[in-house]
Parts: sequence; structure tokens; C-alpha cells
Amino acid sequence: VLKLMIIVDDVGGLIPKISHSPWDGATLADFVFPFFLFVVGISLAFAYKRVSNRVSATKKAVLRAGKLFLLGLLLQGGFFHNIHDLTYGVDIGKIRLMGVLQRIAMAYLVVALCEIWLRDGREDGIGSGYAIIRKYRCQLLVGLVLTSTYTVILYCLPVSDWVYNVTSSDSTMKHFVVKCGVRGHTGPGCNVVGMIDRSIFGIQHLYTRPVYLKTEWCSIDSPNNGPLPSDAAPWCEAPLSIQRAS
Repeated sequence: VLKLMIIVDDVGGLIPKISHSPWDGATLADFVFPFFLFVVGISLAFAYKRVSNRVSATKKAVLRAGKLFLLGLLLQGGFFHNIHDLTYGVDIGKIRLMGVLQRIAMAYLVVALCEIWLRDGREDGIGSGYAIIRKYRCQLLVGLVLTSTYTVILYCLPVSDWVYNVTSSDSTMKHFVVKCGVRGHTGPGCNVVGMIDRSIFGIQHLYTRPVYLKTEWCSIDSPNNGPLPSDAAPWCEAPLSIQRAS
């Protein structure tokens, strides 16, 4: 997974076919994050195979998740700058709150708690077929509830219109209105994921260089980054969620 991550990060800019898909579709780079989470889940199964003290194990899991969250906040929150953009200090009002590592930390904590508190303590063999389902019935139930809840929210919750302002390079303020009023939309501008992130974290704390900037709506050089087209979508200059809605 680490080798794949290095390849897509270093070569993806030169070969768009393996770089992140602008929105719909999947490329080689789009498999890195799911594979990484899969490895995290597998490692947790071994790490918590035998838990003598669930309270102590829970404290360790919370501590590890907290460290990973803080590391993500430090690395992706704006504390580090590009080599050609040497500035000092961080604007707390615009710091990126939920980067990749922060989301991995949350997923790690949920899965770790499931492994600690819901694991079947019996050491008998897993077996096959129904025996596997019976042994991991609680974990499967948690996964089913989370997946079902996400699906219902994604396709049933209405997304209202929203507005934002952008300060251009000449210090002029531009005002944008994004018309939504839809349900179940999975495009960049009117999906539920973006609406929830804007409501909870605030639009100023979202990612300012999301992959949707490579779409034909926002780039004349799509699937590469480029200047905005003359008929660019009204949400193209807004920071949105780091991930796709689906």
C-alpha cells in the first residue's frame, strides 16, 4: 500500500490515468485509501486478538486515535507550508479540521472499540458459512447500521441552497450562490456530505484544493487542473469535502 501511495503521489501528476479521478469513476490512486483502511482493519484483528483488560485496551485505542488525529491536524491543518510559500503562523479560523489522517483516526477508533467490546472471546475455530456470521454477528450489525444510516442520509436528506464569498488576488470580494434544493444528488456542489461538513465544521475549515477542480465544470484542461471555463459551475471556487459523496 505504501509503495502504491508513493507511485500515485509522485507519478500521478505526470500520468492522469493513475491520478485521482476528478469525481465519477475510479483510478489506481482511488484504491489507496480503501486499501489502507483495509490494512488498518486487518491489523486491528491481530492487535486485539486477545484482550485481558478491555478498559485498558480502550484507553490505548483512544490514545492512539487521538495521536493520529493530532498528527493529521498538524500535517494537514496548515501548519506546514510549501517550500516557495514561507509564511509563519496558522490562521485558526481557516485551519483544515478533517483531513485524511483525522478521518482514518475516527475509523480506527470505531473499529477498535468493536474489536475490544464485541469480539467473541471463545478461542474455538472460526469455521465457515453461518459459523463466521454467528461469530462476528455484532460487528456485522454495526457495519450494517452504519452503512444503512449513511445511505439513507445520502439519498434522502434534502440539500438546500448555500452561499459563500471568495476574496480574489486583487482583494475584491466575490459572492456566489449555489442553487441546490435536491435530494440524492452526488455531484460536487449539492451532495449531503458537503452540506453536513459545511454545517458542522464551517466552510472555512474545508479543503481548499479538492479533486473536483479537475472536472470539466471547473477546468478547461480536465482531467488536469487548469483555468476556470467561462461557464464554470458556481461551486468551483468553494472549498468542499475531501472525499466523494459516494
